[in-house]
Amino acid sequence: MLLPFLDVEKIEAGCDEAGRGCIAGPVCAAAVILPTDFHHPLLNDSKKMSEKDREILRPIIEKEAIAFGVAFIDHKEIDKINILKASFKAMHHALDKLQTIPNSLLIDGNRFVKYKDIEHHCIIKGDGKYASIAAASVLAKTYRDEFMLKLDKKFPHYKWLSNKGYPTIAHRNAVREFGLTSYHRKTFACLPKQIEMDLK
Repeated sequence: MLLPFLDVEKIEAGCDEAGRGCIAGPVCAAAVILPTDFHHPLLNDSKKMSEKDREILRPIIEKEAIAFGVAFIDHKEIDKINILKASFKAMHHALDKLQTIPNSLLIDGNRFVKYKDIEHHCIIKGDGKYASIAAASVLAKTYRDEFMLKLDKKFPHYKWLSNKGYPTIAHRNAVREFGLTSYHRKTFACLPKQIEMDLK
């Protein structure tokens, strides 16, 4: 069961990202401040939810949250600064969009770069522990999936409709057959090393 707060006396914003392990497309982060009485039976770590349930929850979170922000860092920036820095940068941009200023941040994961002078708490698997992080994970995942679905219409060979840019067998096979698109992360191993050697 998700916990509502780490410290009920503070204005907490939960932060999470989606797309870190992908080989194509942006990384997307979200920050969410929930009201003290927020509860929804479907809310969980977005990875444990069905796509249908995530889509049901997204407008509910957006409507009932005290504040939320969503931000993207594109594949070019990821290649330039690396995915870890890009994930932190996306979270910072999402926090910039909050209309209410939090005084505590709950970050999914074990590392973070300090945001302004606001205290933060890194929580491993936090999206399965705290409601605000879970809500942020739902927004980050649904916004990023929506972006990749639009790209799929332009690049149908890569099966982004189903894999959303993650390195599935079908995605890697398409890279092998058709090469990289302009949306692939060039600093990532888009193909296993043996295949890369075979292509040279």
